Amino acid sequence: MTSKEKEYRKLHFAIMVIEASARKQNIESREMYRRLKQQDLIRLRLSRHYETLHTQSLDWVVDDTIETLHNWESEN
Repeated sequence: MTSKEKEYRKLHFAIMVIEASARKQNIESREMYRRLKQQDLIRLRLSRHYETLHTQSLDWVVDDTIETLHNWESEN
């Protein structure tokens, strides 16, 4: 797999997680993206740990992402 393909897969994965997380929280995708970006969770969590996270179910990743977001927001 080329590095371009790998980056595409990471981006696709992040988009899926953002969309599913927004649905679960009953908020707009843009709002979820803004909050995740503000905490740098897209880069530090979804992208950096893609190799591990993409092997889990989408429901598990969504729950983990939402929990992490809430924890990080409360710390900041």
